[in-house]
Amino acid sequence: MNTALAIILIAVIVVAGIAAWVFIRKRRSTALRSRFGPEYDHAVQEYGDRSHAERALEQRAERTEKYRIRTLSRDEQHRFSEDWRRTQARFVDDPGLAIREADDLVCQVMRARGYPMAEFDRRAEDISVDHPRVVRNYRAAHRIAGDAGAGRTSTEEMRQAMVHYRELFEELLETQPATAPERR
Repeated sequence: MNTALAIILIAVIVVAGIAAWVFIRKRRSTALRSRFGPEYDHAVQEYGDRSHAERALEQRAERTEKYRIRTLSRDEQHRFSEDWRRTQARFVDDPGLAIREADDLVCQVMRARGYPMAEFDRRAEDISVDHPRVVRNYRAAHRIAGDAGAGRTSTEEMRQAMVHYRELFEELLETQPATAPERR
């Protein structure tokens, strides 16, 4: 085999390898963007680059696959729904208390479904795997609740927090269709 032919063959192999690598990365990115929706962009912004963000999202998915997430019984759904109605009604008289109760109720539902109750950022990451459409709202509600506890929010902001909590609550309770297939 002459030298020129060997160089061309090596170049073709290298180009094919690079093309395959680019194709695989693009496919991975597309799959993650599809699965995580707006959470994908949040992760890219948080981690500063796509590769780190994608690794983090994959690690979240792998971690949560080990959880035993379950569907709530009808009795549990009913009980939690009644608790939510009381919490929402309380908003008129004491918005700050209602927000704290809404946060606690979301945590109770998460715990009942089988999510581990780590610190808030870890809970948000875990929720993002199965509920990527509402995790941004969960973060916003949590931030508003913290500001409300410090007396730095308006009633309208607290109302918005309740709306955010309700969206996640309904998804966790499964009164709204989930955006990702449920794992059993």
